[in-house]
Amino acid sequence: MHHSLNIALLLLAVAVGVTALAKKWNKPYPIALVIVGGIIGLVPVPTLEPVKGIIEEGYTFQFIIISLLLPTLLGEASLKLPFSHLRNHTKSIFALAFGGTFVTFIIVGTASYFGLGMGIQTAFVFAALMSATDPVSVLSIFKSLGVNRRLSTIIEGESLFNDGVAVVLFMITSVYLPSYIQMGAGGIAATIIILVKVAFGGALVGGALGYVFSKITSWYDDYPLEILFSLLLFYGSFSIAESIHVSGVIAVVVAGLIFGNYGAKIGMSPTTKVNIHSFWNVLSLFANSLVFLLVGLEIAYIDIENKLGLIISAILIVLAARTIAVYVSLVPIKGIPSKWKHILNWGGLKGSLSIALALSLPGDFPGRENIIVLSFSIVFFSLLVQGLTIPSLIKRLNIKGHTKEKSEYDVTFTAVHRYDYAIKRLQKLKNEAVISTVVFDRMNKLYEFKREEEKKKLDDMYESHPEWKESQERLAKIELLYAEHEAVERLLRKEMISSQLAEEEIERIIDEIEKNKREGEEEQA
Repeated sequence: MHHSLNIALLLLAVAVGVTALAKKWNKPYPIALVIVGGIIGLVPVPTLEPVKGIIEEGYTFQFIIISLLLPTLLGEASLKLPFSHLRNHTKSIFALAFGGTFVTFIIVGTASYFGLGMGIQTAFVFAALMSATDPVSVLSIFKSLGVNRRLSTIIEGESLFNDGVAVVLFMITSVYLPSYIQMGAGGIAATIIILVKVAFGGALVGGALGYVFSKITSWYDDYPLEILFSLLLFYGSFSIAESIHVSGVIAVVVAGLIFGNYGAKIGMSPTTKVNIHSFWNVLSLFANSLVFLLVGLEIAYIDIENKLGLIISAILIVLAARTIAVYVSLVPIKGIPSKWKHILNWGGLKGSLSIALALSLPGDFPGRENIIVLSFSIVFFSLLVQGLTIPSLIKRLNIKGHTKEKSEYDVTFTAVHRYDYAIKRLQKLKNEAVISTVVFDRMNKLYEFKREEEKKKLDDMYESHPEWKESQERLAKIELLYAEHEAVERLLRKEMISSQLAEEEIERIIDEIEKNKREGEEEQA
């Protein structure tokens, strides 16, 4: 036990040290960790030799990644993703997460069967592994370059739901595919049924637990306890879902979305929100650092002898499948600029989930060795080659990031909202007799002065950059159009207007909303 603890501390020390240096030099830490992990795996370093023992046991690696770290990574990402962001990009996210994932799965599976000479089950298990994407490296690069938040949301949203679909496809192909093939046409129906069952079951578990824990949280104003609730929610939803053979990944994502939005709205004080996000930020950084270091360490155990041609062919198949999947799935989606699609394509990196699932295959699974070698190789290629070149692609495509002026505008705009909310809270404290009129008058005067100073700065900025003001006006138009939509529906419910007139008005309003959204996305691109 003492020896294991020392190994864990040594691994953590290396991971934290590399992450700290990467952040100091403003470089994407996941890629730095993979490189350092690879060096440790290949070069004998006496002090670090015990760390390699963790990797020699495939079950240990798979347990660490899937059971210990995956709920943390999924929970943290979904907790901080606002419903509004998902709603604004629902079509794009679901087109990629479902349509794109299935297209990738079919192309990689078919090409591996006919082109790489794999057995049909081996080919489609490999395809399921290659359907999963990992946004961590790309998002860390986006953050350092100040890339558009909407593009980041699409990539993050795709990955959250895509992981769940990929895991379900992996389960079906690795366990049920042979029997489904024997069933012929009936096997296709059985596949669809189990896919829906596992995905819907996971969403049901996550939704129920997310709602229950949101209600429980509303009974307390004790942020350490509420943080423990969130910890129990994510690991509990994953464990319960897996124990009843539905998707633990989808359960955690749905639970996190409900808890982070509905739960935060009905039951979290500002103090709780700040602390719960800080806690999960730390835990997520810890988990990501360990994951990418472990992936790097795996390089020492990849036997590529006489398999270089197979690896190169597999890489080309996966790249081609991703390209086709992105462009085909986004054909019906309007308002996505072409250069965004290029980034979505090249930014579909593979990560630790693919490796962990590959290692979870039983020892007698047909083609297991080839699946593991190909999965490791493609993940390394993805993280190193794609991860290191995507900043150049972003700059070459001139994807707009935040300039210094825009960053200053964001700070000023945020300050105005902060002071507005503070003044409203101050008024509430006075109305509830928590503070006296004397204290209210003094504090209110101070905050109103601060707000007016920031408003003056905003007015000057709008004069220099009228496009920022136009962006605000467009947002206001969209919100007002939603209000018009609600007004028409209210009149229809009260039978004050005809259904024909209501349909015409609603169609006109929706067209206006879509038009304004497209203009905003084109401007952001």
